[in-house]
Amino acid sequence: MSIEITTHINFDGQAREALDFWAAAFGGTVQATTYGQMGASQDPAWADRIVFGQVTTEAGFRIMAFDVWPDQPYDQGTNGFYVFVHGDDADEVTRYWDGLSDGAEVRQPLGPSPWAPLAGQLRDRFGVVWQLDVAALQG
Repeated sequence: MSIEITTHINFDGQAREALDFWAAAFGGTVQATTYGQMGASQDPAWADRIVFGQVTTEAGFRIMAFDVWPDQPYDQGTNGFYVFVHGDDADEVTRYWDGLSDGAEVRQPLGPSPWAPLAGQLRDRFGVVWQLDVAALQG
């Protein structure tokens, strides 16, 4: 048996923009379906909002996002979660960091840390907190 955990982030009208941004940062592909395409809402204002969206990469990275259903309450919250990206290649992790840094609030600059040879944390321009690090050598 295998299990997969995918971070799914909710938005109120910014899901498409966030998915495109993350695809550019991680070199992935966006798959998205709108409320209009699914016939999920008769309200024209909802036609282009995302009811299902995800970014995937060849390396196995995946993140999902959608715009909350009409009339559903929305509150992103503060420090309610962060997305943890853990890799073993410093160049790859740095490339992801560089992609996510555009318009971000850097909380911990990417660099050596007590627990990893390379680690950093930022809040991207969509309010999502990302923690990135490179695995410490086991020995």
